[in-house]
Amino acid sequence: MSWTQEAENWIAWARTGDDGYTGYNASFFELLPPPTGRTIELGCGEGRVARDLRARGHDVVAIDAVPRLVEAAAEADPAGEYVVVDAAALPFPDRSFDLAVAYNSLMDMDDMESAVREAWRVLRPGSRFCVCVTHFVNDAGRFEPDSPDGAFFIDAYRGRRAFDEVAERDGVVIRFVGWCYPLESYTRALEDAGFLIEAIREPLPSPERVASATRAPRRLRIPNFLMIRAVKPA
Repeated sequence: MSWTQEAENWIAWARTGDDGYTGYNASFFELLPPPTGRTIELGCGEGRVARDLRARGHDVVAIDAVPRLVEAAAEADPAGEYVVVDAAALPFPDRSFDLAVAYNSLMDMDDMESAVREAWRVLRPGSRFCVCVTHFVNDAGRFEPDSPDGAFFIDAYRGRRAFDEVAERDGVVIRFVGWCYPLESYTRALEDAGFLIEAIREPLPSPERVASATRAPRRLRIPNFLMIRAVKPA
C-alpha cells in the first residue's frame, strides 16, 4: 500500500508549510450543513480535517486504512475518535451517521465506488455526503511551459487513470499515488449509490494564497478542486 509507505512523509507534508489546504478548506466547510448528530470522515489521513470539524462543533468518527496515519491523528487530538477502517467496508450499522465527509481521499481509494455506497449505507435518510477531490480538469493535463503564464494542455480525460508522481516542498519529499477520474465517474458513483447531488463547487484559492504563491495566478484559470454536496433522500 503506497500510503502505508508514505505515511511519515504525508504527516510531515500536511504539517509543514502550506500545501493548499488553508487556501481551499473554507470553501469546503461552507458547503457542510450545521453539525447535528454524528459525522464520519472517510480517509482522515493525519487528522487535520477531523480536527477542524471538531473545532466547528462536529461529533466526528474519523477513519483511515493506514494505521500510522490513524495513530498520528489520535496523537494530535487525544480527545477525538480515530479508527483503522477500510472505507469500502465500514464496520458501522446502517443509518448511524448524520453527515459523511471525504476530503481529498476518494481519488486515493482503490474502490471509490464501494466507499460511496458505504457512505450511503451508514447515513440516515435526509443526511448529506460532502466530498472534495482533485478537479478532473486539473488531472487531465499540464501547464506548458511550467511557468506562471504557461498554457494548459489537456491530453487525457476519459476513463480511470493511475497517477504516480513525486513532489517536494519545504524539504519534504513525498510520492503521491492514486486515481484520476472524469466527472462522470464521481457523479455516477453517487447516483448509483442513491444520492442526489445538491451542490457542486469549483472554488477559487483564497486571496492570501494567490498573493503568496508565485504560480498561483495560473490557478485562477483552471480549477484545482471539485467539491460536491449530495443528499440521501428521506
